[in-house]
Parts: sequence; structure tokens; C-alpha cells
Amino acid sequence: MTRLNNANLGRLAPEVATPRYDRGAVTPGIVHFGVGGFHRAHQAMYLDEMMNRGEALDWGIVGVGVMPGDRRMQEALAAQDHLYTLVVKHPDGRREPRVIGSMIDYLFAPDDPEAVIARMVDPATRIVSLTVTEGGYNFHPVSGAFDLDTPEVQHDLAHPASPKTTFGLITEALARRRERGLAPFTVMSCDNIQGNGEVAHRMFTAYARARDGELGAWVAAEVAFPNSMVDRITPVTAPADIEELAGRFGVDDAWPVVCEPFTQWVLEDRFVAGRPAFEAVGVQVVDDVEPYELMKLRLLNASHQALCYFGYLAGYRYAHEVCRDPLFVDFLLDYMRREGSPTLAPVPGVDLEQYRLTLIERFANPEIKDTLARLCAESSDRIPKWLLPVIREQLAKGGEIHRSAAVVASWARYAEGVDERGEPIEVVDRLKDDLRRLAARNREQPAAFIENRELFGDLAESERFRTAYLETLTSLHERGARATLEALVSVRGCA
Repeated sequence: MTRLNNANLGRLAPEVATPRYDRGAVTPGIVHFGVGGFHRAHQAMYLDEMMNRGEALDWGIVGVGVMPGDRRMQEALAAQDHLYTLVVKHPDGRREPRVIGSMIDYLFAPDDPEAVIARMVDPATRIVSLTVTEGGYNFHPVSGAFDLDTPEVQHDLAHPASPKTTFGLITEALARRRERGLAPFTVMSCDNIQGNGEVAHRMFTAYARARDGELGAWVAAEVAFPNSMVDRITPVTAPADIEELAGRFGVDDAWPVVCEPFTQWVLEDRFVAGRPAFEAVGVQVVDDVEPYELMKLRLLNASHQALCYFGYLAGYRYAHEVCRDPLFVDFLLDYMRREGSPTLAPVPGVDLEQYRLTLIERFANPEIKDTLARLCAESSDRIPKWLLPVIREQLAKGGEIHRSAAVVASWARYAEGVDERGEPIEVVDRLKDDLRRLAARNREQPAAFIENRELFGDLAESERFRTAYLETLTSLHERGARATLEALVSVRGCA
């Protein structure tokens, strides 16, 4: 078995693709916050592909970890020269391993925030990118306002030169560039949020204005925040993935990444300090990302929510198990065709029916083993952004909402913390205590969950939504998930 590092690249098995460029010639151009599996299977992979073509060698990635748990990633990558293996898992069982070399450093901000700031102040840094999850933008799920009252934000406003948050670190770097007469960098969000660039623009501007009005105005006017749509199913790396890579290919990698074959990146062409020629490696660089991102958020992401709670309650534990069950497939396609898709504008170059069928094929890939527990996690950050907009638009136009309301009901039932066999469910959510408290009242006060205005606004005041939600929640308690789905699928054209 060969330990993964620069010195050993030539010793790896021929089946393992390795960088075809001199990593010593790669210089930093991008600072990336949130070095998880998705970033390493997506943005870093695209940069590596460009470097393999002899391009973009001045766009090397410097990763940044801000959360305490990021230390482990920093240590793992540093020990192997920031190399890692990306393993594409094909549905037929084939594995396609490839060593990615586009990341050249990783800084752990709690140890040395000044080093992170200095890297971003360096004129060579022209893009600061983000995959900090839906909850990482610190905004209220209903009002959309930036939360200035968290202890971490308050600390950073009081101590701007020694920040702890992503907002504080990036804004301090921008402030220093402004003071020194340097042009700003582009802030590029790669998170699953509708209008992710616009959201980032609002949040960073709000933070900067709270710190200093003139700085906030400069950030609002001078810093580019392009929108993007990103897509690749990337499950959490399991111990079995590490063992398989070692046993099958002889690579000793402390933290490889596994993913599906499909990948997509649609990116708005709005940068203030240049960018790599991403289109050369298949990125769709467009003037308007919104049609693509709404398609993805309301079909792929919302369908993940549609399958995960019902699937978990019915006894499944993996997405591919759910999507090999014809009943669940019918329900998902009904949701996509009759509720999600009617809220979409035309998507240039995309056949929506083919896209919907491709999603089912992707979800059904047995090699990915995407857990329902992962898809069920952090629902309070996901449902309001991915599914509730569908319900609101359909209500406004008199369209169907029964299936969407059923998904919300399945979330409320899941949040009770016990499945249909009486086994405990570990609810993973930043609001889990509030959610479980409300869900505990599902039988006595069945509307309590959706009357939580922090998540649902005034949606519970819609009689159509309220009725559809209550019917499904009652059915889930009395008949169970499968019988409830059978009733939903049997009725076409329901309200």
C-alpha cells in the first residue's frame, strides 16, 4: 500500500489517475472556505482538470477551515501534501479513482486568523469561494435579514482584526485591500441557496455596514458576488470507502472523497479580478443562472426532501433503496411534474422530462449509498429554501400543493424522533430542540408545527395548505408512511 503524497505519486497503480502537471508550479489564486467533500468533488476537481490541460496554474486553491471540526481535515490533508483521491462510483460497480492536486494549502483559521487574512489580502488572491452550507449565511429563514446578534458576530464587530467567523475574516481582508488601494476579490458562493450570490452580497454587505458604513457601501458597490448552481451527489466519506481504496487500488489516503458520475456547474460571468476559463472544462458560464438554480433546487433538492422522511419512516435507510421502490418513484415524479416544474421558467438547453428521469436514475445509484439520515439533516435550513417557495407559488396560481404539503407533514412526523417501529430517530438540526418540542404536540395540536412563524411565516393561514398538511399528518399517524403514499399517488390532480 502506498501513502498518498507528492513523493509517491509515481508509485501509485496505473488505474489511479494522477496530476499531469508540476504541482510545484501551481501558485495560489483562490481562497476557499468550507473544504468538505462537495468542494473537493466539484470546484477543486474542475480546477484540477484545467491544470491537467496546462491551464490555470496560477489559480491554486488555499483551503480555510473555520469550525472546530475542520482541524481534522486540515491535519489529514497537510500530512499528504494536500492531495486526496476522488473516487467516482458508477452504478455498475466500476470505480474511477483520481488524485486531485489543485489544493496547495489549508489554513485552520482558529489557530492563526492573521494568516488567513494575509492570504486574502495578497493581490494574487482574486477569488474567495464558499461552501459553508445553507445555514452558514447567518440569515433569518423567513425575513432573510442578517443576524447581527449572534455571539460570534458580536465578537467580530468588536474585534475586527482578530475575527472568528467567515464574515469577519473576509470583510477584514476586504477592508485592508481597500485601505491599501488594492482592488477587491470576487466572493463566489457555491452553496445550495436560491440566488446564492445575491444572498452572499446581502449578508456580507450587512455585516460590513454594521462594522463601518463606508466600508459597507464599498463592498456593496465594488465586490462581485456571482450566482451559481452546483450539482454532484457527494455522500460523506465512510470508513468502508477508505478501506476499499486501500484494498482495491493500494492507496493509503486518510480522507478520500466519493461521488456520482454526474456533475454540473452553472456560473454567472461576473468577476472583478478575472477568473479561470471554466468553460473549457464543461462549466456553463451564463448571463443568468436563475432558471438553472430553480430547476435544481425545486426538483433535485426538494425531491431529496420528498423521499427522505417518508423513506426513513417506511424503514429505508438509503436513497437508492427508496428510488428502487415504484411507489416512491411515482410519488417523486408526481411531485416534480405537477408541483415543482410548474413553478419553473423555461431552462435554456434543458429537456425537463429527461432531467426528471435522470434524477431518479441518479438517486437510484446503489454504489453511492447516500444515507437518508444525511438528507434528513438540517431540515430547518433546507425546507424553507427548497420546498416552501414551491408551495407559495402554487398557492398563488391555484396549482397543486398536496404532495408538497405531504412532505412537510412527513418532516413533522420524522421530527417526533421515533420511527414506525418504535426505534429512536436522531434528529440532526440546529433547531432540533424546538422542532422536537413542536412535533411532540402533533397528535393533540396537529397544526402546531406549521404555526411556527420562524420557519413557515404565515403559511399556516392558508386553508388549502393547512388542510392538506393535516390530512397527511393524520394519515401518517393512523396508517403509516407507505399507506399514506399509496393514497397520495392514487389521486391525480388533487389540490
